[in-house]
Amino acid sequence: VQLVESGGGLVRAGDSLRLSCAATGRAFYAYAVGWFRQAPGKERQFVASISRSGDKTIVGDSARGRFTISRDNAKNTAYLQMNSLTPDDTATYTCATGTIPSSQTQYYTFWGPGTQVTVSS
Repeated sequence: VQLVESGGGLVRAGDSLRLSCAATGRAFYAYAVGWFRQAPGKERQFVASISRSGDKTIVGDSARGRFTISRDNAKNTAYLQMNSLTPDDTATYTCATGTIPSSQTQYYTFWGPGTQVTVSS
C-alpha cells in the first residue's frame, strides 16, 4: 500500500483542518488506519486510529474531543478532521496502515511521507 497525506498547512489557533490519507496499491479496506504526529525534537505521538470497516475508533489524549478520524473505503481514503487547533498541534502528521486499530506503531506496516501542520498563535 502506498499512502499520501494532504491537507496540511499554516492556520491560526482555533482554526480547523481536514487531513486526507489517500491509498493506492493493495486493498485499502483490509487495513486499519492510524494517524501519528511528530514535532521537531519530540517523539512520535499517536493521534487516532480506525478499524477496517470504520466501526471502531481510538483517539489519543491530545486529540480527544477535538479530532475525528474517519474513512471512505470506496475512495481509498482516510481523514482526520482537526478542530480547535492550538500551537501545540504543530507537527508533521503521518498516516499508516496496519492490522488492527492501535496506538502502538508496531501494528503498522505502511507509512506515508507526512504533511506539515503549523498552527500560529
